[in-house]
Amino acid sequence: MEDESNHPLAVLFGRLEIQTEEQLETILQTLNNEIATVFLIHAIKYAYERGVYNIGETEVISKCIRILSK
Repeated sequence: MEDESNHPLAVLFGRLEIQTEEQLETILQTLNNEIATVFLIHAIKYAYERGVYNIGETEVISKCIRILSK
């Protein structure tokens, strides 16, 4: 039987491993504008990598990310 203690509770946007519900709650409770922007950019990139957007949407999103990343 495989040891489940080595598996994360979740992996946010394919990048950030969450080990416990408490860790997720801490992230949610401590969000500020800067961190929220970073999470949104990662979420958008994650969806793009999976082909969620069409070409026009991709252009708009790309421009938004460049503006928010400044």
